[in-house]
Amino acid sequence: MSGSVLPYRFQPEERPVFPGAPYAPRQTTLNRCLYALSALVMAMTAGLSNGLVSVNLLWISGNVGLYASEGSLLLAVYVAFNATANLLLVKARTQFGIPATMHTVLVVLIGGQCLQMLWPSFGMEVVAQAVSGIAAGGLTSLTLYNLFQVFPLRYRPMALVIGFGLPPLAIPIARLFPIDIIALNDWYGLHVIVATMGLAALTMLVLMPLPPTERAKVFEPLDAATVGLTIPAMLLICTVLAEGRFLWWTDAPWLGWALAIALPLLGLALLIEARRARPLLWVRWFATVDILRFALIALVFRVALAEQTYSAIGLLTLGGLTSDQLHTLFLFVLFAMVAGTIAAAVLAKPERFTELMLVAALVIALGAWLDTASTSETRPTQLLLSQSLLGFGAALFLGPALLDGLRRVTLKGPTHLVSFVVLFSTTQNVGGLIGVAFLGTLQTARARLHAEAIAESVSLGDPGVISRLAQNAEGIARVVIDPAHRQGEANALLGSALQDQANVLAFNDSCWAVTWIALATTLLLLSTLVNSRFRLFAGARHLRGNE
Repeated sequence: MSGSVLPYRFQPEERPVFPGAPYAPRQTTLNRCLYALSALVMAMTAGLSNGLVSVNLLWISGNVGLYASEGSLLLAVYVAFNATANLLLVKARTQFGIPATMHTVLVVLIGGQCLQMLWPSFGMEVVAQAVSGIAAGGLTSLTLYNLFQVFPLRYRPMALVIGFGLPPLAIPIARLFPIDIIALNDWYGLHVIVATMGLAALTMLVLMPLPPTERAKVFEPLDAATVGLTIPAMLLICTVLAEGRFLWWTDAPWLGWALAIALPLLGLALLIEARRARPLLWVRWFATVDILRFALIALVFRVALAEQTYSAIGLLTLGGLTSDQLHTLFLFVLFAMVAGTIAAAVLAKPERFTELMLVAALVIALGAWLDTASTSETRPTQLLLSQSLLGFGAALFLGPALLDGLRRVTLKGPTHLVSFVVLFSTTQNVGGLIGVAFLGTLQTARARLHAEAIAESVSLGDPGVISRLAQNAEGIARVVIDPAHRQGEANALLGSALQDQANVLAFNDSCWAVTWIALATTLLLLSTLVNSRFRLFAGARHLRGNE
């Protein structure tokens, strides 16, 4: 037997913490660097697959002849499949192993992008978005698993914070891509980028394979029933959230019918899970006070973060700006998010989770409040501070919230991992849709009210109005010769300017709403902190009384 190589024996501390995760043996410095690179590739692939679509959705829809409501369906499909992906992926990695599961997912992701390039159509784009949603769920986990090989065991919480903090960085990075590149040949460039990133992720997975995981047969027949009920329910709910503000909630009866179908489907899935001996989703755990509070805080926080994706971008788009003119703004946001992730990774300790989330809520409240005084003349340079604060606050919140949730999972055991991952993913993904739907609805309603108020305050006999009409008429005199037609066009230009002002005021109202939501979250976190401190004090006092 001389010259034979003995197989590596994993130490007890190197065993995976959760089902489906790989072992974490000691690695060389070179391997640590390569695994760190692999984690970065996985994270960017997960984020950019949807980020490039979401940040350019307005231009994509117009370019391929879609209505805004049809374009928003792409986001709904992505969110629905991403929120439910881990219902299958966690067990798939446990039963079939990480390589088989993720190789399949990445090949399908690349194939979907290639099919869209070969036979571009709206239906194929919907399929590609669904696959991207599933792939992103798996790639986020791969980001974590690669970082587990980089950081020693004692720094595992830091790896978790960084691992979940990397994929969101893809959103500001997506804003930095020139539109001319990604819009090449009917958005052929976009699909080339996503397919290339998928190929890079697959290459890294092959070149730097993760250590093995503990495999077991975990799928059960009832899993199919739960997944089969949950996915269509989430699709319907996400579609309603994405379409409601465009079609208007009370003007499209099918939105109500969709919810009427979705809620019983979801309720039936939860009923099945509540009666199972080994459920995918621990429904009774969801119903505990601590988990409900955690889910509420995570959901409300994600709703508040829609200020950056909807209100700020909407305001700048109203001013005629495109993504190419927002590069400096989102470079600042990117740096702020990196700083927030680093701060969370360094500072996140069990005794500080709530305090860090409280600080993050205050930072977001401040950032949103700074945007409440925007005008039609507001430009990206004037939003650098406010949007950087929002980016920093978002990154600072994510890590402690995740670790706080995983701490609760650890207390219950690894069987609750799927439940937590699905819950957290739902609050962040569906919460984003809820946030945009809420702010979009609020902005539309407030714009109507502001327009009516402005119209009532404007008098055609007012000297300022007369002067503005004269300026408008003079500006189009070379184009419109007929005096009556010229006056009508001048009136229309004034009406358009007043409507723009109403929209700006409505965007400010949406920023006020986010400010109050963030402050309400602060109060909720403060009450949680006071309650936990009171219980610790009462427990210590009780122990002293027994001595």
